[in-house]
Amino acid sequence: MPRKPVIQEPNLTYHVWTRCIEWRLMMAEEFFRALFVETIIQTQGKYHFELNMYEILDNHVHLIIRTLPGGAPISRIMQYLKSRFAEKYNKITGRIGPLWNERYKYSIIEHATDPVRYLLNLLWYHGYNAVRKGFVSDPRKYAYGGINAYLEKDYKSRVKITPHKFFLKLGETFEARLEAFLKYETAYLKRFADLIESI
Repeated sequence: MPRKPVIQEPNLTYHVWTRCIEWRLMMAEEFFRALFVETIIQTQGKYHFELNMYEILDNHVHLIIRTLPGGAPISRIMQYLKSRFAEKYNKITGRIGPLWNERYKYSIIEHATDPVRYLLNLLWYHGYNAVRKGFVSDPRKYAYGGINAYLEKDYKSRVKITPHKFFLKLGETFEARLEAFLKYETAYLKRFADLIESI
């Protein structure tokens, strides 16, 4: 059965995730997570797009990417990012063969029932991925994710992160936006705690 074509338009925000082959822990070592960061930077230098969030884990990656008028479509961005990383990884490790389990998967934020709520909840879901994995106790401490771009006014990141326009609409000042955004964290943690208690 042929794969459905990817919806590719400018001014769309894509939640993209991609898994290592057979869910192997290909990026368990921090060296390879740092290498993926370098590859994101390389991709940003080649194509025009907004990176709104990223989270690099041991066997998969989450990205939130907004395509821009005159910029590359999501398929070209992801093809370049994934292939460049696989080339580097295989060269360093001496392995051959595919690195990725399948074509990237995606959802389009603007197609959600409530796009703003979906995006803001998704940012915290991404941030707490590293906590659920046991890498850190607080998403703010994780070196391979982008949540701090939304929590610190003048956050300096190795990767250029553009806060999403939905976040910017939370208030007229950074302080007002942060106060509103932290309420989404509180709600996320309550849902997570309720889920744990029900198991």
